[in-house]
Amino acid sequence: MESHEEKLHKLVLQSKINETKDVMKRKASEIDKSKIEKNRGEKGGFMSLQSMGSGRIESTFNDMSISSSGGGGFGSGSGFGLTTDIDSFSTKSKGRPSSSATAPPKGLGMQLAKTQRANQFLESLKAEGEVILEDVHPKAGPTRSAAPPLTDPITLSAEERLNVTLKRDGGVSNFDVQGTLSLQILNQEDGLIQVQIETGSNPGILFKTHPNINKELFSNENILGLKDPNRPFPTGQGGDAAGVGLLKWRMQSVDESDVPLTINCWPSVSGNETYVSIEYEASSMFDLRNVVISVPLPALREAPNVRQIDGEWRYDSRNSILEWSILLIDNSNRSGSMEFVVPPADSSVFFPISVRFTAAKTFSDLKVVNVLPLRGGPSPKFSQRTTLITENYQVV
Repeated sequence: MESHEEKLHKLVLQSKINETKDVMKRKASEIDKSKIEKNRGEKGGFMSLQSMGSGRIESTFNDMSISSSGGGGFGSGSGFGLTTDIDSFSTKSKGRPSSSATAPPKGLGMQLAKTQRANQFLESLKAEGEVILEDVHPKAGPTRSAAPPLTDPITLSAEERLNVTLKRDGGVSNFDVQGTLSLQILNQEDGLIQVQIETGSNPGILFKTHPNINKELFSNENILGLKDPNRPFPTGQGGDAAGVGLLKWRMQSVDESDVPLTINCWPSVSGNETYVSIEYEASSMFDLRNVVISVPLPALREAPNVRQIDGEWRYDSRNSILEWSILLIDNSNRSGSMEFVVPPADSSVFFPISVRFTAAKTFSDLKVVNVLPLRGGPSPKFSQRTTLITENYQVV
């Protein structure tokens, strides 16, 4: 069965279509009369106008169908509708109608303006006590920003990707960290080098060097160098933007103490409302940045009632998701909570909870100690970038 919102959505769209039909027919009729007057006595004038007139416009509208999934809500019309250039009829040469007179321009799709009648229709529904939710496009979620351009001759980037699945009642279903150390060199003369690193004391980290790296040199001295010392590392930023991979590592665990951020969600029904309390607790090992905790909600007619929150919140009505955002989690706010109220709902509706964040520290705690030139001379200038990002982090 269709929901009340879907039915209302269809009624509004049909109202827009009917009104646009009437306007188009009236305009076409007026244009036909005007053309007949101007072209009276010319051969084919009347027939060409008939082929361009209301019959084609009518068939265009009859071919249109209404889809509740295409409109996305009231008041928008994005992704659905029609544009027909009425004025183009009067600018075409006599007896040679262009196909663009009745066909919408390529790439523009179909559009319907929000008309006065539609506004009056919505207002009348509101006056009868109906709740009308205007369509609001969700804000784009935070995306991973592009890496800043390289300025130093040599840049080494240590990146870890975190995949975690936590149980809603406590415990870890999956914990997987995969890291890479990559090298980017701007100038060819800096390619004959070796990289000396220092790894942390985490015994769960397993390292694996690139096949062209001297494994014995790495095992004995923690130095990353090519098997052939006379061969330089590739240079330039073309091709792989991440640079040349030198080292990979992986860590897996079932210990909840290794998890940088845990989430507890407690839904409880009381009368005609569901009270949901959520709290986070962060490890002191990491300072987390741009934290977003996304909680799925049941289908709502209006935004949830957020009664208390440590941070900011945003309701994505299109996907029915409540996003809890904390710009930075450090020693000043290792724990925090949020409480909101929605209509009665089963506790399973609020799962899985998705989490995303970044950090400037990694589980491997890998550091570049020095870059050693093989031809002698001073060490070239280098910089290191370290990033921990979430790839898939959920509470199920």
